[in-house]
Amino acid sequence: GLEGGAKNQFSTFSKFITTINQKKEGIGNRNSPTQLVIPNIKNVRDLPPLCLDVRQKQRMSIDTLPQELKAPFPPEPFLPIRTKTVKDFQDDVEKSKASGDWKAVHYFYSTTFDSFLEINAAFKKDTNSPFNTIEDSGIDAKFVNVVYDALLNTPQDVQKSVLKGIINGLLQEWTGPRTKDDLRAYCILLQNPQFSNTSTYVIYAHLLRQIAALTEADHHFLVHWSKKISQKRFKQMVDRLLQFISLRLFPAKPEEFPPMVKCTWWIPSATKVLALFNAANSLISPPIISYMDFYNSTLDHIDLMEEYHNWQCYGNSHRFSFCQYPFIISIAAKKVIIQRDSEQQMISIARQSLVDKVSRRQKPDMNMLFLNVKVRRTHLVSDSLDELARKKADLKKKLKVTFVGEAGLDMGGLTKEWFLLLIRQIFHPDYGMFTYHKDSHCHWFSSFKCDNYSEFRLVGALMGLAVYNSITLDIRFPPCCYKKLLSPPIVPCDHNTVVGICDVTLDDLFQIMPELAHGLSELLSYEGNVEEDFYSTFQVFQEEFGVIKSYSLKPNGDKIPVTNQNRKEYVQLYVDFLLNKSIYKQFAAFYYGFHSVCASYALLLLRPEEIEILVCGSPELDMSALQRSTQYEGYQKTDLTIRYFWDVVLGFSLDLQKKLLHFATGSDRVPVGGMADLNFKISKSETSTNWLPMAHTCFNQLCLPPYKNKKELKQKLIIGISNAEGFGLE
Repeated sequence: GLEGGAKNQFSTFSKFITTINQKKEGIGNRNSPTQLVIPNIKNVRDLPPLCLDVRQKQRMSIDTLPQELKAPFPPEPFLPIRTKTVKDFQDDVEKSKASGDWKAVHYFYSTTFDSFLEINAAFKKDTNSPFNTIEDSGIDAKFVNVVYDALLNTPQDVQKSVLKGIINGLLQEWTGPRTKDDLRAYCILLQNPQFSNTSTYVIYAHLLRQIAALTEADHHFLVHWSKKISQKRFKQMVDRLLQFISLRLFPAKPEEFPPMVKCTWWIPSATKVLALFNAANSLISPPIISYMDFYNSTLDHIDLMEEYHNWQCYGNSHRFSFCQYPFIISIAAKKVIIQRDSEQQMISIARQSLVDKVSRRQKPDMNMLFLNVKVRRTHLVSDSLDELARKKADLKKKLKVTFVGEAGLDMGGLTKEWFLLLIRQIFHPDYGMFTYHKDSHCHWFSSFKCDNYSEFRLVGALMGLAVYNSITLDIRFPPCCYKKLLSPPIVPCDHNTVVGICDVTLDDLFQIMPELAHGLSELLSYEGNVEEDFYSTFQVFQEEFGVIKSYSLKPNGDKIPVTNQNRKEYVQLYVDFLLNKSIYKQFAAFYYGFHSVCASYALLLLRPEEIEILVCGSPELDMSALQRSTQYEGYQKTDLTIRYFWDVVLGFSLDLQKKLLHFATGSDRVPVGGMADLNFKISKSETSTNWLPMAHTCFNQLCLPPYKNKKELKQKLIIGISNAEGFGLE
């Protein structure tokens, strides 16, 4: 609604904008908020980091303020008395629509948004109450929503009066710390739907700049207040910030904005404010919106490696990088960073091997540039373990696999086959390394004690090699596993440091052993006498090779009864025992195996859920999407054989569709970018129609003879994909 009056509007407000630049120059030059030291705080809650440098091993934790502060804060100024209610305002709007006379509505908007005091007078639930706690912002959310919903349907002069009032508020001289009324005003102004319009971006940018420059103490209040906002409004504000960043990076009409050199602070300010919403979202379980809703796909099109290198070089300096705020970077973009970082490490290691060879006056060999793994199918696990243990120094080279006695050349397909077969054997129940839980359809580490945990290290190395070489694996670990894998994300220098231990909850146990977790949940909610009715102690029992063994959850646990008072501690210790302590040696070996290949600062950018997607891909098959992105060689997509093919494939069961994908690509999982990233190709095979289809898994290519009818094609295709182990060489 503001497009038509944009130029006149900003020519009118230009002096205000200039004044903002002058008055806020000091604030704008600060890239990190100042810290407010508050002594003697009790009951402090932990908050996710906001403006963080994720390269630090000890990530910044930001303490939230308690409900009541012992340190003095500025007194709230006297608020004007405003008595208009939601119903009064709605009646005024209806009368204005009917009569065309908007004076009353215009007066309300121009008065309400004229200053921060007036905003509080209109929208504070009780002007006589301070509302100085993080639990209650004191904002009448319903009134705010009604006023903003009506705003975009009012005449231009009404909308302009709101923007002019906001500018007046932003121009106010700040002589000390912000009051809670100021923070309320910021919280309300962020919800203004006018800021979705590019013609308001100059004003929006200055609002974001002021919020980003607030102290950490003030940020805590905004974070906790934001988590109380409805999902719809929360998502709108996040989308508005993402759009602001995107359009500043790639403006559709560059003339609408000041030159980039004069507003380099726009994007950092918006990103820091977005970090507040991300922190608020992380405080809620389940979160208000998905973590993927914070992704900005526009960043997929910038120089990501420059961002990554700047972050590596400058770290916690004043130089801004999106890598300082990894929640905004999509999983596809993070995959690109990890792949390129892996490629650079591969090239560096290969170059060093070549230099070492030449310096010793030895003849260079092309094989020295790769991690060459030779295995027998009949001794797959033992051969793989021996090869990886013997070639530790080569783990960061490009992987090439050879099956002894087979003529296949590894252009990627043999590697996929090796991963698939090895994972299948290692995770077989008879092998004893992992336990499969039918209720949750996932594997978990066996707690059986053994003398050698090298095979767990092998599985970790396999996962690392898969990420490093961009291979997806069919591994079904629970999310808790990936959380442990990033604890810590960088291998500590001191090998005595505990690794793979993270905070675990009953929710984590539900994802692995739902029946046991349900029983513990029932214990927590039991209303009777726990000690007399359950007769349990702080002790657990496990069966190992037919022998029942007992373990105390705390010193003298076998003598401590579980009561109504200590049952929460019992459940927490029980969960910690199952997911951390009982499998510590197994998981530590797994952790070191993974990081022996994937040691990279790029891991600091990833959430546990994103690690899982990189390792396993997506199990969701969309064959229609594959059909849309398939390329053809020797065929047209309208050819009869191709039409037969897709009719058959789209009618397959999920199991047969997975077999087809495995037959053609070497994996039955979908990569991060979806089916389009497979670059799947169907080529015409100039052979007899008596032949079965063939595949070049290195190139994700299916060779299909021109079968005469659908029945023949379906029969030959099912035979081919159901008997697809082993490689030949044409």
